[in-house]
Amino acid sequence: MSSSITDKPAFTHNGYMAIAAIAFAVATAIAAFLYQLSEWKSLDEFSFIPFLITILLIAFGVFIGFGIFLIQPNESAVLILFGKYKGTDKTTGLRWTNPFFSIKRVSRRLQTHNIESIKVNDAAGNPIEIGAAVVWHVDDSAKALLEVDDFKIFVAMQAETALRKIASHHPYDNWLGGEEAPEAESITSLRDGGEDVAMNLISELRNRCTPAGIQVTDARITHLAYAPEIASAMLRRQQAAAVVSARRTIVKGAVELVKEALMGLKDKNIEIDHERQAAMVSNMLVVLVGDKDVTPVINTGTLYG
Repeated sequence: MSSSITDKPAFTHNGYMAIAAIAFAVATAIAAFLYQLSEWKSLDEFSFIPFLITILLIAFGVFIGFGIFLIQPNESAVLILFGKYKGTDKTTGLRWTNPFFSIKRVSRRLQTHNIESIKVNDAAGNPIEIGAAVVWHVDDSAKALLEVDDFKIFVAMQAETALRKIASHHPYDNWLGGEEAPEAESITSLRDGGEDVAMNLISELRNRCTPAGIQVTDARITHLAYAPEIASAMLRRQQAAAVVSARRTIVKGAVELVKEALMGLKDKNIEIDHERQAAMVSNMLVVLVGDKDVTPVINTGTLYG
């Protein structure tokens, strides 16, 4: 992309001075016309010169008036003369320039582009739905207007392309089969990446939009979900991962309790053989780890008829 077109100062002046010049020209034209009327007593004394001066002054005022334009806050005016870029004026207020210049206004205010939910495959190949909001503004008015056909459409297309690229380089999450993937520490997931994913998206957008004079201020993911065709399966996977994690915590706690029980018996000088110790450990683990209420069994001995 060519970088020859960029903002440069334009040939403009204060618009109020132009209004003053127009007022002076009109006042002079009226004075000349009234003077001719006051001096005109007969056809022999008639002169076209005052009338010509009046017409020329009015034409001059109209010509000057075509060069007056207004620039709102956070707005730029790109000036073009017969297809050639002449400069950019960013001065707020009433301005004047060569009436032959074509004036194209460009807003430099912050704008938000909302990327609707799109379907894309993440780094693991899972189809997901993702959406984002991009905050941007025109930084170089000449580039934005003259380097691309429509800079708003350009931003929209580049934003969607950048989002697809970022989504395809990150997994939805770092869980695989209920356990965290071995390489999870080196991979930023879309679900847990947060600021890192946002900064990657902003960097990608800036690389794409800067050549067109667009500055990306912020970008955030607004929607993230598995595609409907795999959503139920992924939900079951997440539920299984949660169950496994909970069971792991329960088993770890049960082992600690059994250990404390054995140490307590030892501290009280209660000796039991290995067979009874193994049975006690087994029973305690069943009681502590089981997800059903315990049914006590009372040993009453052997009955003989």
